Amino acid sequence: MVLFLLTNCATIINGSRQSVSISSTPSNATVVIDGMEMGNTPYAADLARKEEHVVQINLPGYLPYEVRLTKKVDAIIAGNIILGGLIGLIVDAATGSMYKLTPDQVAAELKQGTASVGKNDQIFVSVTLSPNPEWEKIAQLEPIK
Repeated sequence: MVLFLLTNCATIINGSRQSVSISSTPSNATVVIDGMEMGNTPYAADLARKEEHVVQINLPGYLPYEVRLTKKVDAIIAGNIILGGLIGLIVDAATGSMYKLTPDQVAAELKQGTASVGKNDQIFVSVTLSPNPEWEKIAQLEPIK
C-alpha cells in the first residue's frame, strides 16, 4: 500500500529527464546547452524536465542558431487525478516529471555568414580570416586619428 501511495503516473511513465534530439545541416556543429559545450551534431541530450534550456548550435563560417526549450505541463498528469491523487501530483511536480520539453527535436538549418547587429547607432564589424576570391575590394578602413 505504501509503495502505491509513493508512486505516481508521470514519474513512472516519463521519468524526470527527457531525451532531445539535436541535428544541423551541415552537421558536426558545436552544441552548447545552457552555456556548456556538450558535443557535436547530431547529438542526443538527456535534459531535466523541470528546467527550461537554451540550445545553441555554432559552426565557423555560419550564423549561430539558438532555440529555447520550454517546459509545458504534460497531459499525462491527468493520470494523477484518477490514480495518484494529491501525493502523485506533488511527487510529479517535485521531480519535474509532470513537464514535457518542447520542442523535443531541434533541426537547425545553418546559414552561411557572420553575425553583425547594430543598436543605438553602434556598429559591429565582422572579420573573415579567409576571404572569398570572388569578393571585390571596395574600401579600406583607416585608424581614427
